Amino acid sequence: MTAPSPWWDPDVYADRRSFLAARGRITATLRAWFGSRGFVEVETPILQVSPGNETHLHALATEIIAPDGGRSRRYLHTSPEFACKKLLAAGEPKIFTFARVFRNRERGPLHHPEFTMLEWYRANEPYETLMEDCAALLAETAKAAGNNATPLKEWRFKERAADPLAAPERLSVADAFTRFAGIDIMATLSGSQPNTAKLAEAARAAGIRLADDDTWSDIFSRVLVERVEPQLGIGRPTLLDEYPMPEAALARPAKDPRLAQRFELYACGVELANGFGELTDPVEQRARFERAMAERQRIYGERYPIDPDFITALARMPPASGIALGFDRLVMLATGAARIEQVLWAPVADADP
Repeated sequence: MTAPSPWWDPDVYADRRSFLAARGRITATLRAWFGSRGFVEVETPILQVSPGNETHLHALATEIIAPDGGRSRRYLHTSPEFACKKLLAAGEPKIFTFARVFRNRERGPLHHPEFTMLEWYRANEPYETLMEDCAALLAETAKAAGNNATPLKEWRFKERAADPLAAPERLSVADAFTRFAGIDIMATLSGSQPNTAKLAEAARAAGIRLADDDTWSDIFSRVLVERVEPQLGIGRPTLLDEYPMPEAALARPAKDPRLAQRFELYACGVELANGFGELTDPVEQRARFERAMAERQRIYGERYPIDPDFITALARMPPASGIALGFDRLVMLATGAARIEQVLWAPVADADP
């Protein structure tokens, strides 16, 4: 069997060149968009004390060796979020960053171990403003992908299509679960703790296969991935809003305390962005992180440290909204690429030679 040619093979690269040219135009266009609205572009360190404290998020680790030989564990960040929030605490009102981020155990048409996250934050503004930002950025991206002459009015991925210029639909998680899975998710949130047994019964009745040890969050994710996500962003983008609080570890509560100020942006069934009304209570944030790391220890036999400097900064951070957008996925949809490697200048090698 002949080994595939490397990404830098001239013929392979030539097939990708148009995608990469569009990526450059989109990057320049979005930078200009943020600049015209008073945002400051920031750069954050990749090496962090903590890579993040989500249960199922896997990081890459390394060591810093001091001149005296002392060693300290550091992680390649999975998001620039912690550093960005420290900048909000320092007094920056509106910031954005194109950050190289790293996640282990992720590789596929939409996943890459190293990728670009476009994140932006607005101090003293509601998270609904981010929804308006998303609609504007999709339109700007469409114009840039069409070389500003003819905006591409249809994006496609796996036979699913959406018009990036259309006004996004705002859909609550509860309504989406009812519409696409026939599940009343709110009925499983009626007590002080999510009702795993009730959600498991509803999911099995909907034909979802479960494991005996699945938690409420496991079942929620299965239903979301199998039944809900493929139906989102069809025809026009979707803003999936008001996530259950157990699925929003960094978000403020919504008017209904069972729900959170969290939304995700979808187009063509692809998740593009994850936005929050940011939690600024350091005591509550530490408690949420501790619960997540206890669950990580149970499932994977490891936990990541909690960054005490981040917890301290939250007490100084103003009310804010923030969002993380998978920039490579955005370029994929805008250019019609089928795999994330097609829009990366230099993909990570699949395996050692």
